[in-house]
Amino acid sequence: MAGAQKSECKTVANNKKAFHDYFVIESTEAGIELFGTEVKSVRQGRVNLKDAWCSIKDGEIFVNGMHISPYEQGNIFNRDPMRVKRLLMHKREINRLYGLIKQQGYALIPLSAYFKKGRVKVQVGLCKGKKNYDKREDMARKAAARDIQRSLKERQR
Repeated sequence: MAGAQKSECKTVANNKKAFHDYFVIESTEAGIELFGTEVKSVRQGRVNLKDAWCSIKDGEIFVNGMHISPYEQGNIFNRDPMRVKRLLMHKREINRLYGLIKQQGYALIPLSAYFKKGRVKVQVGLCKGKKNYDKREDMARKAAARDIQRSLKERQR
């Protein structure tokens, strides 16, 4: 199997709530430090990023609130599903992000988890919180687009 190629990126989980609650300013890719049974559970798609957020402490970046369900055949090797997991990034990138999140209203939010060349990666977004009126504008825009698509579909019949 020397010539066989794996699929480039296989998305495991998306954080839809992050796109609803935040404006994503920029995003970066980070590796994640996991144990064997956690990787097997991620392969089964048993990851929840809904309430996850990232913190920077002592020059390292961590993801909090990311739930990886225990692997069924994992027995004693299973870890706590809600444990704090370390992300793997270059020190320069971490310091740059740390400088940005010190500004008013910025947060680091994991946007998605995926496999890239057999490794679990997390897309981390630098986000700014949305106000309620911003959310209403987005919902109105989506509803208008849905109505337009619906009317175009009816015209084609």
